[in-house]
Amino acid sequence: MSAIRSYRDLLVWQKAMNLVDLVYEITKSFPPDELYGLTNQLRRSSVSIPSNIAEGYGRHQTKDYIRFLSISSGSLYEMETQLEISRRQGYVDQEKYDEVISLSSEIERMLSSLINKLKRTINK
Repeated sequence: MSAIRSYRDLLVWQKAMNLVDLVYEITKSFPPDELYGLTNQLRRSSVSIPSNIAEGYGRHQTKDYIRFLSISSGSLYEMETQLEISRRQGYVDQEKYDEVISLSSEIERMLSSLINKLKRTINK
């Protein structure tokens, strides 16, 4: 197994970046009157996920890293809620919704696992 030299090597960061791409793709078809509403909110919350993974990694302190990963998790839940609202408003079809939620759930599990692993290193 190769050593992780950068946040870019983290699979969870890579998947979070893929999630951002999906969100941007989906929101391109949102109505123009949602540009400063759901479009902006969805994009900002999705961008926050890999951004906080990277920022926490760069802090070089385990407790800070855990805090930023927790913020990333919160942004993930925020994005899921905004996506659900978008689906209910008819802006996202069920197939795209399911695709994003599937990837989001995978990222959620990975973040949780990473947080728990880091917590165990602190408690040793």
